[in-house]
Amino acid sequence: TVILAVPNLFPASTLAQLPSWVPKRQMTLGLDLQGGSHILLQMDQNDLIKDQLETTRDEIRTLLRDAKIQYTGLGGTGRTVQVRINDPSQVEAAKTALKPITNPVAAGLFSGGSVQSMTLDDSEPGLLKFTVTDAGIKYRTSTALSQAIEVVERRVNALGTTEPIVQRQGDDRILVQVPGLQNPQRLKDIIGQTAKLTFQMVDTSVPVQDAMKNRPPPGDSVLYSQDDPPVPYLVENRVIVSGEDLSNATPTYNSQT
Repeated sequence: TVILAVPNLFPASTLAQLPSWVPKRQMTLGLDLQGGSHILLQMDQNDLIKDQLETTRDEIRTLLRDAKIQYTGLGGTGRTVQVRINDPSQVEAAKTALKPITNPVAAGLFSGGSVQSMTLDDSEPGLLKFTVTDAGIKYRTSTALSQAIEVVERRVNALGTTEPIVQRQGDDRILVQVPGLQNPQRLKDIIGQTAKLTFQMVDTSVPVQDAMKNRPPPGDSVLYSQDDPPVPYLVENRVIVSGEDLSNATPTYNSQT
């Protein structure tokens, strides 16, 4: 053990001049010996719940609009989104139209393969309440944490440091240790960069100029491209596909364009 540790006592220039039989590979030192940066990240479940409620609200609006069912009072608070159906005779039709919201979410090995992420409470006449379940929160937290670990690993590895550590701690935290990196603020800046992928539909039912002049329709937003000058688009807030739905992505060329 002493012989293996000897190379750490000399600089690389000195090791190069030693006989060939002398071990020259230096042992990687941890934070306790060479110093570095140590950060513990925690997932904000409130943000996950907020995103889920916003997605559910937009989905309710779209599904009821497609089914031509009139409603009022669409909004959310806490862990619940609710909507009131104007015509009592259309309540059952509304429940059928909104059934996709409470369908189990495919979750692989988690919870036996599926998770009931939303439940419906229709105990009050005409009022439909959709609530995020504990299992749904746990599933989304676990999924988001796994995605975050992959992103953090790629960013930390890009620093070129030796043997960084990125690992899960508990249900909602990520431990990051980078030996040799003496600037923790640089690590925070790199990790803190926002990375979120979503696919949303462009709304062509209203001219984008009208939406900019007045206001976008409910459930829509005006977004701008990265062109110079930027090009405005009227985009639905409802997320069709998000990063958590993708298992792999690679760049390619379309021969038809």
